Parts: sequence; structure tokens; C-alpha cells
Amino acid sequence: MNIDINKLWQTVTHLVNGLLAAAPTILLGVLCFLCFYYAAKGARVVITRLASAKGAHRGAGLVVGRLVQTIFVVLGLLVALVIAIPTFHPGQLVEMLGIGSVAVGFAFRDILQNFLAGILILWTQPFRIDDQIVVGSFEGTVEDIQTRATMIRTYDGRRVVIPNSSLFTQAVIVNTAYLQRRIEYDIGIGYGDDVGRAKELILEAMKETAGVLTDPVPDTVVMELAASTVNVRARWWIDPPRRSAALDSRDSVLRAIKQKLTDNGIDLPFPTQQVLFHDQTEACDGDRAHQREGWPAGQDAVPAPRRAATLPMAGDDASAADPAVRRRA
Repeated sequence: MNIDINKLWQTVTHLVNGLLAAAPTILLGVLCFLCFYYAAKGARVVITRLASAKGAHRGAGLVVGRLVQTIFVVLGLLVALVIAIPTFHPGQLVEMLGIGSVAVGFAFRDILQNFLAGILILWTQPFRIDDQIVVGSFEGTVEDIQTRATMIRTYDGRRVVIPNSSLFTQAVIVNTAYLQRRIEYDIGIGYGDDVGRAKELILEAMKETAGVLTDPVPDTVVMELAASTVNVRARWWIDPPRRSAALDSRDSVLRAIKQKLTDNGIDLPFPTQQVLFHDQTEACDGDRAHQREGWPAGQDAVPAPRRAATLPMAGDDASAADPAVRRRA
């Protein structure tokens, strides 16, 4: 295979000369795009600060700021292309987008769903940055709300990125939506204890614990007659409603309740189970109407146990070996 070195050299020289001739316009286009890009970032910051200063929702400021930034970036890209490529016209880009709009729509369907969901979340603000939320199996503090996804920091120091479409379509628990939060816990007392006295002691323990609000007042409710205990639910309110405050209050209240109940002789029993063994040698074995199942017979006579048949030992008389005799025994 013969390669024409002169022709190849002429081609390379032509390309280099073309790039050198277009270098000023390309550099000018890049500089123009950078100007638009930094202007877009500045506009977003200014709009966000103005919205916060006027008392508007922070989410609304973020939405408007990011939309303005996107418009500036797209406009800067078009201007840069026109400067760097004089033969380029924005109408050509519009035609290209029109031809491939269906394919692009299918390819970026999930991205568009997350984008629209992010805009709606930022605008309606079901939760805000620094709120503590529960989404499915994830729980943590909202770090950032972007147009594509929301970042939350879990309580054990991990970041979870959740698509906005999931947040918009499923239930989200916002633990910090209100200033106060109620905590509840079930305490099991013995069946032989005075339930009214136990409730009074639990209320005293909650009211004596620091951090428990007096308005709304704490209360107690008998919830269940369980297998081994009478379950009394203690309910109290805290402020602020954050996770750390809830854990600290729970620790303090439960320690106070336990100490108060034990000091006053209220039993805190653990689950117990009674196992009854049935004597399978009884004459009524298998008869559900008379079988005792290990319980005392009460007024009825205790069925006599059946005598187990025994095989004759060496030296026994012949009558002991007779099957009829064994059956009668």
C-alpha cells in the first residue's frame, strides 16, 4: 500500500491552518460561554438571597434561581456556538431537537420525571432543608433538595440519594414539621398491682423529668391485658422534636418511671409460661370429655391410671407367659 506523503502533509497543513484561523473565534466563544455561566451562578445566588430576605419560601427562591441559571447557561451556549461557528444558526438546533424529540423523550423519561417532581417539591415544600424525614426504610436529615434528587444524611453518618419522583409519589413522614412531638411507650405491670396507683406513679415520674412539656400534659392509658402484664401506655410531649432530643427524653423518662415503680412496690414482670404434662397412662387417655390435661380433676374422681403390661421374667410361672392373662392384667 503506497501512501502519498505529500498529499497527507497538505491535508494536515490545511487542517492546522483552519484551526489557527478559527482559534480566535473559538476562544471568543469559550470566553462568552464562561461569562454567561458565571453570570448564571451569580443570578441564582442573588435571587435566592432576595427571596429569603423578603420572607419568601426558601424552596421558591431555589426554584426560580435554578430556572434562571438554566436559561442563562442555555443562552450562553447558543451565543458561544454562533460566535465559534459562524455558519451555525439556532434554527438548526431546533430542527435537530424536533426530529429527535420522541427518542429523547423516551431516553430521558425518568430524568424529566425527577426534574418535574423536584420543581414541585421545591415549590410546594412538603419538607425543607434540615428537616428530619422518613422515606421507606431510610430516615435522616435533609441536606439538599436538587431538581433531580434529594440528599438526606442518616443518623449513622451516611448519605442517601433519593430520586425526587419517589419522594413525590410515596408517603414521607416529616418528624420536624411541627414544633412539638409526642413520644409514647408501653409499660407492663403485674396483674396483682393497683392499676390506678401505677398510673399515678407513672404520671409523677414523667412530670418530674426535665424536658417533658406541661402543655400538652402527659397522660397514661391502659392499652392491653397481655399474657403476663397489664400494659399501660405513657405519653408525653417534647420540644424540639428532633431525633437526638427524642432519644434523650425517652432515656430520662423510662429511667424515672422504672425507679418510681420499683420504689413503690409495683411489679414489672417478665413474660412467663406454664407447661403442663399429660399423664398418658390414664384410663381416659384420648377421651376429650374426661381427659385432665394435667389439671386437677376438681369434684370428679381422678381416673385410675392404666397398669402397664409386663413381660415375664426368667423363672416366672407359665401363667404369666399366657397372652390372655397379660391382656386381663
